[in-house]
Amino acid sequence: MIIGIDIDDTITDTYEVMMNYAQKYTIDVLKREPIINESGNCPDHFYTKYLHNWQDGEDLEFLNEYYEKIIKNVKPKTLAVEYLKKLQDEDNKIVLITARWETDNFDVRKSTQEWVIKNNIPCDKLIINAENKLIAVKQENVEVFIDDSFKNCQMIAESSIKTFLMDTRVNRGLEDEKIKRVYSWPHLYMKLKGEI
Repeated sequence: MIIGIDIDDTITDTYEVMMNYAQKYTIDVLKREPIINESGNCPDHFYTKYLHNWQDGEDLEFLNEYYEKIIKNVKPKTLAVEYLKKLQDEDNKIVLITARWETDNFDVRKSTQEWVIKNNIPCDKLIINAENKLIAVKQENVEVFIDDSFKNCQMIAESSIKTFLMDTRVNRGLEDEKIKRVYSWPHLYMKLKGEI
């Protein structure tokens, strides 16, 4: 089976790293108290802007300053590597599909490849800058898709591809009967075994 998997907040704990830098930015640069507007209903991966009520442009300024630090400092979620290895050992193809994008001053492709190797992430193919993940999913003939972005999951599920939403603090209030929510890598693996 070909399994398409997002990286940030699906394989990694990006939320914690991102939020700490977002708090620092809000306090040190914007000179505001970092009050969190956490409704649990953020459909995409730009949650820092919504959570901190940043104005247009403030999110870009934040990413220009901290994007590289965030990408380089994230760690795999508990048991993610173990279960990815199990899936690969069972002859599943692992395609990592991330919306991480290149910038003028940061080679995100190289950094992500280095991160994958350093953290022993099982990966048969790595797709960077997947702005529209449905295109990547179709090009790679993905049969199962896993992401933390509700928006991405809805788009993929509409194409009749088995879709799993990795539970996060910012997507808990969002539901769709075509999407199966999972709470951990052991839970995801159990659900996948039921589908295979």
